[in-house]
Amino acid sequence: MRTQPGCRVFMVSCLAVTMLALSLAARLAMAGDTQAEPDASAAQEAVDNCVACHTENDMLPAGHLDADVHMQPGLSCAGCHGGDPTSDDQEIAMSKAKGFRGVPERRDIPAFCARCHSDIEFMRRYQPRIQTDQLSQYLTSVHGHKLAQGDQKVAECASCHTSHAILPASDTRSSVHALNVPGTCGKCHGDADYMASYGIPTDQFDKFKMSVHGVALLENQDTGAPACNDCHGNHGATPPGTTSIGQVCGHCHVNNMQYFSDSRMGHAFTERGFHGCEECHGNHDIHKTSDQMVGTGDKAVCMKCHKAGDKGYVSAGQIYEHLTGLASVYAQAENAKQEVERIGMDDVEIGFLLQESHQSLIQARTLVHTFDPDRVKEKTDEGTGKARSALEAAAAQVKDFHVRRRGFGMATLFTTVLVLALFLWIRQMEAK
Repeated sequence: MRTQPGCRVFMVSCLAVTMLALSLAARLAMAGDTQAEPDASAAQEAVDNCVACHTENDMLPAGHLDADVHMQPGLSCAGCHGGDPTSDDQEIAMSKAKGFRGVPERRDIPAFCARCHSDIEFMRRYQPRIQTDQLSQYLTSVHGHKLAQGDQKVAECASCHTSHAILPASDTRSSVHALNVPGTCGKCHGDADYMASYGIPTDQFDKFKMSVHGVALLENQDTGAPACNDCHGNHGATPPGTTSIGQVCGHCHVNNMQYFSDSRMGHAFTERGFHGCEECHGNHDIHKTSDQMVGTGDKAVCMKCHKAGDKGYVSAGQIYEHLTGLASVYAQAENAKQEVERIGMDDVEIGFLLQESHQSLIQARTLVHTFDPDRVKEKTDEGTGKARSALEAAAAQVKDFHVRRRGFGMATLFTTVLVLALFLWIRQMEAK
């Protein structure tokens, strides 16, 4: 017996629905056979009695956020704590047979988080580009060493990232966003009572806020400026030693580091165990540099080590003279340019010359780290020549302005006399 076309369509539709139902049933059965490990299974996404029950009883952990990086892909509570989130029976949901782990001890937290974060295959499913060596780095850090020794106050993962409101570092609400890192570190390191047993300063954050880096980061919102972790590291945080501090600063200040490392001063610092950049610039309270830091004056850091008459004293004085000489001529040329702008003359060439002079001044200040007066002088002479050319160009523009002004005045006078003479001639003609 042949079936009608409409019947065939109906039978095919029924078959498709049946196959879809069987597929869903199979997926649910597979989800039910698997313990609630930290993966976003279909069953876990469909029913989450952990969140439902804790919400209903107003027992959600402090700081809980639905935007948490674990909640977003569906890892939820069981993703970390285990158990069966599909059951509304507390004994079943929190059964060890279902993999329930509960709240880890403080000493176990790094390994607890590393179950996923050290598993490159697992992390590839959620964050393919994320590092998976955080635990190994942490174990090398001061925090990691102290935790292994049984220190119950030292920072672990949740101390910095929080437990239930973990957000990407790119999110301005995150505790590890660049603008928030100093405050996050300062929660412990700025608490004198909490840090009393460690015998280390607790004024780092207060000093950092006033530093050139702190002002750029916290006041000017410049996320390119360094925070604590840029110098100390994050998971592998440790104070930089005498052999590494130059490299830490040199990560941003490349030329300064190279000049210093190649200089006699750099070699002497290494031999004596001095902390390179820190000896002159400080660490947490680094202030904006100035030419007065060089030389033999009251504000010169050179005088911390050198005395009148020694070679370093003489070199410092020479370098200061070269820098301030160029800075003075540059300032004069800048004022001259402003005068040219005021009178409305052409300042384009002057501007280019000043840019080149200013670049030479910047390079000369960087060359201070060679501690070689001759190398500094070579660059300041170059900049001084550009600044003097700018002064000459400005003087020419001012002179041209006055020449034009006198010419305009004479032309105006001649025109006025001519008009007056014409007026008188017309009046005379009318009188006749």
